[in-house]
Amino acid sequence: MDDSIESQLDATRQENVSRILDAAERLFRHFGYSKTNVADIARDLGMSPANIYRFFASKAEIHQAICGRMLAASYQQAQGICRLPLSATERLRQYIRAQHQMTVEVMLDDQKVHEMVVIAMERDWHVIDKHIDRLHALVADVIREGILAGEFPEQDADAASRCFGAATVILCHPQMVAQCLSKENRATPDELIEFAIKALKN
Repeated sequence: MDDSIESQLDATRQENVSRILDAAERLFRHFGYSKTNVADIARDLGMSPANIYRFFASKAEIHQAICGRMLAASYQQAQGICRLPLSATERLRQYIRAQHQMTVEVMLDDQKVHEMVVIAMERDWHVIDKHIDRLHALVADVIREGILAGEFPEQDADAASRCFGAATVILCHPQMVAQCLSKENRATPDELIEFAIKALKN
């Protein structure tokens, strides 16, 4: 097949995939994930369910792709912060604050979005594990730079990154954030962040 024709077909396919995901996310946000089916998505787009199934095998696969898009936005934000011309300590501080804010605003602000996130986590999709691994790698790089700059003592940066993530997961895990947000007997985000950073410096 001619390269230009193949490129056009790829572009058309990607456009259709994007349209399906946009419509599905809009309906999931409006009606809820559980109350939306593939026929609803097809009707919204003015196409048959068979057309949807040309691109996605199931509603769960559509949901997984939407989840991937949300995680990609989270990663891009984290990557931008981790590359700022600031000290390693300040980048880690800003990174966790931004992750927490995104969790509160994007994943908890709308109950129907929260339903999508909870279902995704319960299904233990590989896209979530891959996302966590990528975030750990970003933070490990920042810690290595902090070690080189003398901000942190010599240590295993990969292990330190995993521990830093575990110490602050309550600020980034949607279900944990939802449970703790209104509790007055929990550590504040800044208290947890400073505690985790202090651990890196000891």
